Amino acid sequence: MSQGLPAAGSVLHRSISVPGNQARPQSPEDDDRKVRRREKNRVAAQRSRKKQTQKADKLHEEYESLEQENTVLRREIGKLTEELKHLSEALKEHEKVCPLLLCPLNFVPLPRADPVAGCLPR
Repeated sequence: MSQGLPAAGSVLHRSISVPGNQARPQSPEDDDRKVRRREKNRVAAQRSRKKQTQKADKLHEEYESLEQENTVLRREIGKLTEELKHLSEALKEHEKVCPLLLCPLNFVPLPRADPVAGCLPR
């Protein structure tokens, strides 16, 4: 220190500049208030970052779950498509030999007691 001046950063050296006013020295109460405000802000920032991280984690878990569900549903679509193909082929083969479709009485609009019985093989 030169010429007996207080060190930079000491309580006596610091001052607050207020627009329109002369600079005034900062009191120990002001220092305490500033420290409390900074601590409160630090804690609030930590809480905010933690909350943001938790939200991101939750979204990632939801993404993973939806990806798994999507995979299961795509497999089910594949199985159902194969089943539809198989059943369509079976129906096509059945239509070739179905007595109800081959019976000429089915094309005659006459009232019958039992239309199926007349076309079934005996």
